[in-house]
Amino acid sequence: MRTVFFLSACLFIICINIKITGQGEDFTLSIVFWNVENLFDPFDDSLTMDDEFTPEGMKHWTWTKFERKLNHLYKVITMADEWNPPDIIGLCEVENRFVLRQMVENTPLSKYDYRIIHYDSPDPRGIDVSMLYLPDSFEPSFSSSIRVPATKYADDSTRDILYVKGLIKEMDTVHMFINHWPSRYQGEMESTYKRNIVAELLKQRVDSLFRLDLRNRIIIFGDFNDEPEDISISEVLAVKSVNGGIENDKLYNMAVTGNSLLPGTQKYQGKWFFFDQFIVSGNILLSYDSCSMNVLDFDFLLEEDESFTGLKPFRTYNGYQYRGGFSDHLPIMLRMVVRSQSTTEIKEDHRDD
Repeated sequence: MRTVFFLSACLFIICINIKITGQGEDFTLSIVFWNVENLFDPFDDSLTMDDEFTPEGMKHWTWTKFERKLNHLYKVITMADEWNPPDIIGLCEVENRFVLRQMVENTPLSKYDYRIIHYDSPDPRGIDVSMLYLPDSFEPSFSSSIRVPATKYADDSTRDILYVKGLIKEMDTVHMFINHWPSRYQGEMESTYKRNIVAELLKQRVDSLFRLDLRNRIIIFGDFNDEPEDISISEVLAVKSVNGGIENDKLYNMAVTGNSLLPGTQKYQGKWFFFDQFIVSGNILLSYDSCSMNVLDFDFLLEEDESFTGLKPFRTYNGYQYRGGFSDHLPIMLRMVVRSQSTTEIKEDHRDD
């Protein structure tokens, strides 16, 4: 009996040592978001208003221009995190799954084995939001497309919100919402109500997650076409500043703590706007060693602003004039240092099984 007990004790010690030595170190998770300015294929889709992005269209969009755009995108993505491929990439203004497959399969990005999450939205132009992810870093367990009620917009349908739930390195469950809110094309004040509607819909989903567990880890990102202090974000979505106290079940805007020298991600008529943002739940800030956002302002993404002063994003088109640049938005990146689980937590979880 003593021999059995001794052997059991030895096995227990060996198992603990295995847990300790096999336990992963803390690691950095990087998430990039980018409005890539009309990533269309050159083929006409009879169900959407994509005619101008065809060889015969007003912008004379060809396969050669499309390939150049893809190569621009892969260059930025590979450089985003000091030449380490981002673990997760959120994109908006992509036409369909085909253009995403061309980017991850037919450019040097193919060596990273990015996977795609994409749903078609009801946007009249056919542009969608999407996610790319590295399967070694993130394992999705559920995804869906959250439809913004068309009746609220009359005939003005907009992009869906992309929701993805999954595990970071098989450790932490995160809930992500990728957004591309209605534009200010009709004017800021005239279109405010549209963005408020999307913000209210998103707030309902976030509140539902907090009702299930106040500690839920939530990451919201995208092109909001509003800035952090605008009503849709600061009041309707109830996003707070990180300068005060942090609470698990509150949302915090990381854009206001960024370290970029530029005052925004898009420039219009000489003024910079911070439309592209990362918003995180309090538990992200409380449980991770570091969480920071910055604007990717590589020199080649910018050009001289000839009409106004300073710099502006080097975009693909200026109206109908082909510029051959990258996008009218600058990409943004969130970096989080994720702690590995403690031995005690692993052991207790295993015993509960």
